[in-house]
Amino acid sequence: MSDAALISLALVALVAPLNWWSVAVRGRRREWVSKPLVLVLLVGTAWLGGAADSAAGWWLLAALGLSLVGDVALLSDAQARFVVGLASFLLAHVAFVVVFAHLGMPRADLGLVGLALVAGLAGVVGRRVVPAAWREGGPALGGAVTAYMGVIGVMVVAAWATGDLLVAAGASVFMVSDAILAMDRFVRGRRFGALAVMVTYHLAQVLLVVGVLSAIGNLT
Repeated sequence: MSDAALISLALVALVAPLNWWSVAVRGRRREWVSKPLVLVLLVGTAWLGGAADSAAGWWLLAALGLSLVGDVALLSDAQARFVVGLASFLLAHVAFVVVFAHLGMPRADLGLVGLALVAGLAGVVGRRVVPAAWREGGPALGGAVTAYMGVIGVMVVAAWATGDLLVAAGASVFMVSDAILAMDRFVRGRRFGALAVMVTYHLAQVLLVVGVLSAIGNLT
C-alpha cells in the first residue's frame, strides 16, 4: 500500500472515532459530516492503494461508492430514506460479491464456515426481523429486507470462499453490524445500538478495503 493510501487510512482512524462520539452524544450536525467523510476517505484509500489497476479494485470502488450513498440516505430516520439506504447497500453487497469473484473463490471448505455463520445469525435475527419488517411496511419493506438478508448472506459466503481471512472477517463483521441495525430498527431499540452499528460497520469496511487491496497486490 502506498504512503498516500496509508495516510488516507490513518485519517479514517481519526474521523471514525469522531463519528462514533457524535452518534453516542447524538450530535447530529457532526454526524452528518463525519459519517460520509469516513467512506470518502476509504474510497481515497482504495484509489490511492491501486484499486484502479484491476477489475476487482474497480468493483471495490463501486461497492464503497454505493455504501457512501447508503450512509447519506440513512442519516434520516424516514422510512423512504431507509429503503433507499437498504437498496444502496444491497447493491454494494452485490458489488462486493463481484470483487470476490475476481479475486477467486477456491476455498469451498471455508465457504461452508461462512454459510454456517449466515445460517446461525439468520436463525437468531432473521426470524424476528423479517416478520417485524412485514408488519411495519407490508410487502414492499418486508420483501426488501428479506432480499437484503439473502444478498448479504451470499456476500459473506463468497468472502469466506476467497480464503482471505481479512476479507472474510470484514464481510462477517458487516453482517453483524447489519444484524444490530435490523434488531434496533425493527425489534427493540437499545441505548447504544446506533453506536454499535457504526463501530462494527467502519471496522468491516476497513477490513474489506485492506483485505481486498492486499489480495489485489498478491495477484499482480
